[in-house]
Amino acid sequence: MSNRLPPLNPLRAFEATARRGSVSAAARELNVTHGAVSHQIKALESSLQVSLFERGAKRLKLTSEGALLLPAVSQAFGEIAAATAQMKRPATSGELSITCVPALLSFWIVPRLNSFTEQFPGVRLKLAASNDPAVLHSSDVDVAVLYGDGNWPDAWTRLWSNLQLFPVASPTLLNSRPLRSMRDLEDHVLLHGDADGREWNTWLSAADAVDLPRRQQYFMGDARFSTEAALHGQGIALGDTITASKLIARGELVVPFDLSVPANDAFYVACRPAMRSTPIVRVFIDWLFASLEADQLAEPHTSARILLRGRRA
Repeated sequence: MSNRLPPLNPLRAFEATARRGSVSAAARELNVTHGAVSHQIKALESSLQVSLFERGAKRLKLTSEGALLLPAVSQAFGEIAAATAQMKRPATSGELSITCVPALLSFWIVPRLNSFTEQFPGVRLKLAASNDPAVLHSSDVDVAVLYGDGNWPDAWTRLWSNLQLFPVASPTLLNSRPLRSMRDLEDHVLLHGDADGREWNTWLSAADAVDLPRRQQYFMGDARFSTEAALHGQGIALGDTITASKLIARGELVVPFDLSVPANDAFYVACRPAMRSTPIVRVFIDWLFASLEADQLAEPHTSARILLRGRRA
């Protein structure tokens, strides 16, 4: 038997006849004549050099060769039908469940949601705040944006953005308690967006101030809370080039020191491999990257330093 696949029409005639139990029923389904179906089945048997149906029996019955062929043909036609239905389904409609790092969700994605919904009004977004990679194995989550090393088994991942970290504070706080030198940090509360203080330690080490006395510190375990605390004048937080950029541009936060350090991890877009090719997930991921590229036209540090110099002048 040739390695070339049998012709499609005879396979359709065979599958329909075996499934419906008669040539006549298959002919009605395929909208052809009884003789056309019989001819296609005989052509397939000739091509395969086997008999697929037992002739002469009262009821149509598959031979052992026909019984072997039928499941494979049925599965193939089923997959073709499913793929065709997916292609015809509107690519940008339905519910999309997204899980995202809390700070990124609050300060970056939510302010830009109108941009996405204007482009894709048929998509109903379901948003949740989490940085737990376990969500990648949940059928309730379609796509996630996580902060980490990107090394998550059995998941499709793509680097979305690296980060630089730097101190940020509210202008109101610095008006009442200036930060003119590194030593002035002793008089401020350090706000930690992580649980162990590793990020502040990295920045202070780069500033040659790792031994600086730290009189009061709040460990919040989440950059969203440390950033919100900084907005309310509760202390000095570490901002990053993504989530703090708009807050800095609007003057709600300022950058008192011209020193940034690379973050230990990065933002990644991730999902289950099977979800990556679905149209609704694809358009959201494309939107994420396009929006990030548009944002990078601005440099947040520049406006922050100008604002700070203007305040001190």
